[in-house]
Amino acid sequence: MACSNQNDNPFFNEWNTPFQVPPFDQIEEAHYMPAFLEGLDRENIEIEEIINNAASPTFENTIEAYEATGQFLNRATNVFYNIRGTNANDELDAIAKEFAPIRTKHNDDIRLNAELFEKIKYVYDNTNRNILTTEQITLLDKIYGDFVRNGANLNTEQKSELRKINEELSVLTLAFGQNVRNDGNEWELVLENADLTGLPESVKSAAANIAKERGYENKWVITLDKPSWIPFLSYSEKRDLREKVFTAYINRGNNNNEYDNNSIIPKIVNLRIKRATLLGYDTHADYVLERSMAKTPKNVYNFLNKLWEPALDRAKTEAYDLQSMIYGDGNNYKLEPWDWWYYSEKVRQQKYDLDDTELRPYFDVDNVRSGAFWLANQLFDITFEERTDLPIYFDEVKTFEVKEADGSHIGMLYTDYHPRKGKSTGAWCSGFRSQSNRNGNWIHPVSINVGNFTSPVGDKPALLSFDEVETLFHEFGHALHGLLRNRTYTNQTMPRDFVEFPSQIMENWASEPEVLKHYAFHYETGEPIPDELISKIQNASLHNQGFKTVEYLAASFLDMDWHTLTDTDKYDPIEFEKTSMKKIGLIPEIIPRYNSYYFKHIFSGGYSSGYYSYIWSAILDSDAFQYFKDSDNLFNKEIAAKYRKYALGLSGTEDAAEIYRKFRGKDPEIEPLLIKRGLK
Repeated sequence: MACSNQNDNPFFNEWNTPFQVPPFDQIEEAHYMPAFLEGLDRENIEIEEIINNAASPTFENTIEAYEATGQFLNRATNVFYNIRGTNANDELDAIAKEFAPIRTKHNDDIRLNAELFEKIKYVYDNTNRNILTTEQITLLDKIYGDFVRNGANLNTEQKSELRKINEELSVLTLAFGQNVRNDGNEWELVLENADLTGLPESVKSAAANIAKERGYENKWVITLDKPSWIPFLSYSEKRDLREKVFTAYINRGNNNNEYDNNSIIPKIVNLRIKRATLLGYDTHADYVLERSMAKTPKNVYNFLNKLWEPALDRAKTEAYDLQSMIYGDGNNYKLEPWDWWYYSEKVRQQKYDLDDTELRPYFDVDNVRSGAFWLANQLFDITFEERTDLPIYFDEVKTFEVKEADGSHIGMLYTDYHPRKGKSTGAWCSGFRSQSNRNGNWIHPVSINVGNFTSPVGDKPALLSFDEVETLFHEFGHALHGLLRNRTYTNQTMPRDFVEFPSQIMENWASEPEVLKHYAFHYETGEPIPDELISKIQNASLHNQGFKTVEYLAASFLDMDWHTLTDTDKYDPIEFEKTSMKKIGLIPEIIPRYNSYYFKHIFSGGYSSGYYSYIWSAILDSDAFQYFKDSDNLFNKEIAAKYRKYALGLSGTEDAAEIYRKFRGKDPEIEPLLIKRGLK
């Protein structure tokens, strides 16, 4: 790794860029590790200053002081992990692998520091809470709880054991995610002309474009990026090739090669069991859910079971319809998971007269993004102005300044929408800088939306599927959550089962006629999407909902089953998953949305014992959108102002359920969700 001195390292200097966004054009791989190590040193000094303060511990000199530590380190790591997610290479992977145990030890050194915890505990036990704001009380409880949950009350021997567990987990979870990415990135299916039967021109053009990028002449290539494999499974008449693509997708991390995750999974699970036991919890799920809206594993299971039966019944009906179509086509084979996408698309065309290729011309990615911006303007009177004078980390990235109606600056939004080598799969929202307002010093957020949407081909713009449209709106909702916060401290986070609410509610507007008319324009003619197509979209909204809900719920059950284990063992992930799915009666035509060996959400992301959160949040978003609908104004300014003030603005500053009640005036009801999914 190359050396980097402080003078030429951007992380050691003020960023003289507009809005102090990261100077990507100056940052090199060699700059990260020196910045990380400097950040660790500075945070250690900040911690020592708190410990050595001779004054009696107070909220200000202990809790607020602790909350403000580590800003130099966070600035560097925020850039690093975002760039590694979007532009990974061997050197960045090596830095991540080297730094993971170092940072884990550093964090443990802080959270297991007896002198620091003594001061925090003193404030927790002796502060008159009547003189604190609700946000300050929330911060005090969170920081004290963080220390307790991370071992502050353990004895010396137990602390040593916890350190070893945390270090091992940091390395294993990192390796798990890298394995899934690398196994998926390397796979490809090279097609000949005879293999293209049934594929629309748009799918063939995209496959030809990938082939050209990969150095193939007169070939077509399918990859495991969603814009490639999903259309192929939906249209290809080559059943054997559909099986090959599907099998490759669901076996990432399960190919008995250098990227195999089967040996890693039980190690992660067992370490989480040991940690939970050490900290006094029955299971890892109990540990995680303590701070969620759901609170306990029992509540999560009860919730999932309430949805499972109606969803499975609907999925069985859908499977029957697909099997009937197979027989109707003169085939005698049994419906398999790799057939579902193909026959489901045929049902959609037959039953609803709706074809994905008919919709895509109206969903130019730039117009869709503009539609999301327009919606935010209608709701919150905010604007998005593209900036072309900012440094970017990849030439496809676009930047937007977000402003209030009076022109005052809110923050920045970066968008990065298409797949490429080195980019993690899926879609997500993150940030290079979070909002805070310590001592009246307002820090403006810098957010980023990342996707792996359909890429432009030739002279055509990127034309999205409607699923991709909804995903763009979803991630934009996360971005709004980050941009419109109004909090004092950055160390204020919402529980996982609330976090998806601000993202998922935005999807509801995406298919509304009043919104579609403002972004769905034919890329060639400029004509707005016709009412006939809008009606088809809405009529088909319940199509395949049994499948979508069941595959998602199955993965949620799988997550909970892994993390409610109480005994360490040499678990076989494949056998464990079979038992888990047999227990809930999953039909063989459907598999969980994520098999264990590529389930990054729970084995390398932050969703362990929390994958259920999407549908828990769906209750909130469905109930909240019904609030707008019942007012007969989808852009009701009064409701939108309450939503911004409470659901977005107060995020993390007090109890999530109380925040929702302040916005809605009551607890959420499940009926709007059941109706929206056709489960009632």
